[in-house]
Amino acid sequence: MTDARQPSPAPTRRRPEALSPPTAAPAAETAAKAPTASRLLKEQGILTEAENHFAQFGFEGASLESIAAAIGISRHNLLYYFPNKEALYQRVLDDVLTQWLAGMEDLSHSDDPQQALRRYIRAKLRYSRERPNGAKVFTKEVIAGAPRYGKAIAARVGPLLKAEVRTFERWAREGRIARVNFTHLMFIIWSVTQAYAEQEAQFALLLGKPALTERDYGKAEELICRMVIKALEPDAALDNPPGAD
Repeated sequence: MTDARQPSPAPTRRRPEALSPPTAAPAAETAAKAPTASRLLKEQGILTEAENHFAQFGFEGASLESIAAAIGISRHNLLYYFPNKEALYQRVLDDVLTQWLAGMEDLSHSDDPQQALRRYIRAKLRYSRERPNGAKVFTKEVIAGAPRYGKAIAARVGPLLKAEVRTFERWAREGRIARVNFTHLMFIIWSVTQAYAEQEAQFALLLGKPALTERDYGKAEELICRMVIKALEPDAALDNPPGAD
């Protein structure tokens, strides 16, 4: 009697050359995805509102709940864009400082002292007028001793300030300006222009206005430029100006 069972066929072994190569992951999955336009727009809305709240209440007084509520989203949704209040605060200050430093870079690359100083002072006053809350956030942080942003200020502002001072020193060697303490000159320019953001309400009150006007800022610009440029006239230099070193 014949066995009806047939022997099982030997398994077919695939030749190595027949193996399919591994599928490469799409580049879009391996590379970091660029933020979408809608995400950038949402982030900007959060940053603008956060800047307002930090300017009014400071870091400690502002809350993620109030910032989120002001733009009509939940706290949970805000945390999707910024993981915590510290990160949001840092980003606000980063944006403020980036805009401020742009003017410093322009000053360092100029060859005309008067024109460079006029442009710089005009830009600083425009910044105070158009973004007063940004200036207030920065000032609050500095007045508190810069506990959360001191390292960034030293790392980002320090090198540009040194570059500005070198530019002033070059102009002084060329006889274009008087030799004074150029570091303190920059401190004074920062202080007087930023005051128009920090104390705008007081200045307007004393002028009997609800707010400072474009003409008021123009008058301030004219006077600040006149004082700074006059102080830097070569004939105004002292033989041994105090603190010039």
